[in-house]
Amino acid sequence: MKLILKENVTNLGYKDDVVEVKDGYGRNYLIPQGKAIIASNAALKQLAEDLKQRAHKIAKIKADAEEAAKAIEGIKLTISAKTSATGTVFGSVGAAQISEAFEKFGHNIDRKIVFVKGTVKEVGVYTATIKFHKEVAVEVEFEVVSEE
Repeated sequence: MKLILKENVTNLGYKDDVVEVKDGYGRNYLIPQGKAIIASNAALKQLAEDLKQRAHKIAKIKADAEEAAKAIEGIKLTISAKTSATGTVFGSVGAAQISEAFEKFGHNIDRKIVFVKGTVKEVGVYTATIKFHKEVAVEVEFEVVSEE
């Protein structure tokens, strides 16, 4: 089933992308939730016209995303967490803690655009990906240290 996404859907695509999904996923989740519409010929023509009219606005959004990416590039974060004697973190470090760490540097990063591969449950150095735009992403290193 071909659908046009009306908003960003994690692990599927970004707003205004035309995607191919299984029928059940489209009919039972994406369409009822308002996340997508069926990609009929009329809808595809409307999408093409909308993209043509919004080309300038899309270019500005991408430029703003690139500017934000340059601003945080090279920042090394240090996140302190409660740990056991062996260096195991109580709980885990995720996108919310990384977002809070950026606020200390004066950058307001939404936790929804921060992606950490796997779970962070040990003291050490890890990498997070910040996806500002579908074409603009930055890899940021962060170190998890013990609070003691």
